[in-house]
Amino acid sequence: MTHQDTKLALVTGASRGLGAALAEALAPEHHVIAVARTVGALEELDDRIKAKGGNATLAPMDIGNADAMAQLCRSVYDRWGHVDVWVHTAIHAAPLAPTSHLDARDMEKSLATNVTATSVLIPFMAPLLGEAGTALFFDDPHAGEKFYGAYGATKAAQIALARSWQAETMRTGPRVCILEPRAMPTATRARFHPGEDRDALTSPRDEATRLLDGLF
Repeated sequence: MTHQDTKLALVTGASRGLGAALAEALAPEHHVIAVARTVGALEELDDRIKAKGGNATLAPMDIGNADAMAQLCRSVYDRWGHVDVWVHTAIHAAPLAPTSHLDARDMEKSLATNVTATSVLIPFMAPLLGEAGTALFFDDPHAGEKFYGAYGATKAAQIALARSWQAETMRTGPRVCILEPRAMPTATRARFHPGEDRDALTSPRDEATRLLDGLF
């Protein structure tokens, strides 16, 4: 199999939670390019993928670093020429707080990660995905809910970008899918719902299987 024939999945936010579970789920059929800031967690993901006979390329970087992401996408193009699936799960979840008490640094980070980085990545990824690729985004609608000012507003803006891209590419590709995961016992949810019965939630691995079912 040549590099051009290799099926590729690029996962932004691959170190933990749903991103890691989706990377593992895609690994049997795809070479996974795993992007996240946490090196140790990426190495653990790599071990799990290899244990199942898959292969991954680790890219420990911040998606908010536009130069680094541009270099990554260029390197992917030079080596493989394409990406079949882009899974975008990277998110900054600012602490819940009254809107009148929003922390400026948390809001800045939320905008940078959830909105600006997404707006930069879509133009980077579109040529790699071409007409036949698939981009996956994950909605978590909390816009307008009390205490969700920073997260709710910036997550809604991220999904609005994805919906615009989806509408624009309906006839031409790539396919843009916006999925809504069930509640999972992730670190992000634990911050929003401390004390919740985590055993009652859906595991990221099971949810990854459900979300991908029928897409490919």
